[in-house]
Amino acid sequence: MGPLTGIKVLEMAGLGPAPFAAMLLADMGAEVIRIDRKVARGSRGFDPQFSGGILNRGRRSLALDLKHPAAIATVLDLIASADALLEGFRPGVMERLGLGPEPCLARNPKLIYGRVTGWGQHGPLAPTAGHDINYIALSGALHAIGPRDAPTPPLNLVGDFGGGALFVAFGIVCALLEARQSGQGQVVDAAMTDGSALLMAMQYSLKANGLWRDEREANLLDGGAPFYGTYRCADGGWLAVGALEPQFHDLLLEKLALPPALFAERWNPVSWPRLRAVLAETFATHSRAEWCALFEGTDACVAPVLSLTEAPMHPHNQARNTFVEHAGVTQPAPAPRYSRTVPEIQRPPAQPGEHSAEILADWGYSAEQIQALRDCDAL
Repeated sequence: MGPLTGIKVLEMAGLGPAPFAAMLLADMGAEVIRIDRKVARGSRGFDPQFSGGILNRGRRSLALDLKHPAAIATVLDLIASADALLEGFRPGVMERLGLGPEPCLARNPKLIYGRVTGWGQHGPLAPTAGHDINYIALSGALHAIGPRDAPTPPLNLVGDFGGGALFVAFGIVCALLEARQSGQGQVVDAAMTDGSALLMAMQYSLKANGLWRDEREANLLDGGAPFYGTYRCADGGWLAVGALEPQFHDLLLEKLALPPALFAERWNPVSWPRLRAVLAETFATHSRAEWCALFEGTDACVAPVLSLTEAPMHPHNQARNTFVEHAGVTQPAPAPRYSRTVPEIQRPPAQPGEHSAEILADWGYSAEQIQALRDCDAL
C-alpha cells in the first residue's frame, strides 16, 4: 500500500506529462481514474501500448462522450467525491467542456485542480501550440545542453517529464496537504517553461557568480571539463566519467596509468581540449568491458553508458529491482522507495473504457443510472 493510498484522482486522458504525472500518483497508491474519450461504435480506438503504454499503468479507464451533457454531468458527479483532478489540455479546453476550475470547485470546494501545459495558463504564448523542445528553448535549458556547435534536445525529459509532470504531481500533493488544514481546494498551474527554468537553478546561480559561461561545452558539467564527460572505447561502447573531486580524479589517473603532472592544469579551461584528447586516446585502447572490470567497485566515478536493453540487466539495477516485469513488459519500477508504505504497480495499461461500468458502480452509480448513460450514448 503506497503512501497515497486513499487519495482519489480523476485524470483527463492526454499525452506526455499528464499521463506520467498520473502514473506517479497511481504508483504511490492513489486511486486514479482515467477519463478517456469514448470511441465510435465499431472503432478499435487507441491501443494503450501506443497511446502511452507504460505511462498509462496503474489506472482504470472510464470512457465518456464529453460532447454529451450527461457525460459532463457524470464527470462533475465524480468530482464531488474526488480529491484531485489532473488535466493537460491547452488553456480553455476544459472551460469549453464545462469542466473548468469554477464549476469543479463549486461542486467540490476541497478539490485540487492540477493543470500541466507548456506555456502555462496565462502569458502571451499561453494559447499557442508547442512541444517540449519549444518550452525548454524559452527557459534557457536547451541552450545549455549539447555540443558547442548545436543545442541538442535531451529527449523530452527536461520539459514534459521533469519540468511538467514532476512539478504538477508535486504541486498536487503539496496542495492536498494544504487543503487538510484550510479545507479549501485550489488550482495548480504547472508550466513546462517554469519547471524547466527551475531545474536550471544551479546553472543560473553559477552564472550569477561568474562560474558558468553562457555557452555549451565550456563548463564543468556540460561536457566541457575533460573529467566530466563521455568517452568512446575500443569496441565502440561508451563510458561516463565524473571524477570531479581531487581524490576521485587521482584514482582515475592511477587506474589509467597516467602521470598526475600531465593534469596539473585540469581546472584551467584552456587546458581542457588537450586533456580531453589524452583521456580519449587512453580510453580508446580497451573495450568497455575491460574498463568496467578495472573500475568496478572503485571511487573513480566511471560507469558504462548502458543502452535501454542493457540497463535492466545490470547487477546493481537487478539488486534494487530498478526495473520490473509487469504484464509481460519490462519497465522502470515505482520510485522513490519507502520503508513502510511500499508502492507498487497496481495494474497494466487499460483499454479506453475497459472499466466504465465498474468504476461508476464503485463511485456510487446505480445499475439504472449506468444503463441510462448507455441509452443516451454518453457512456
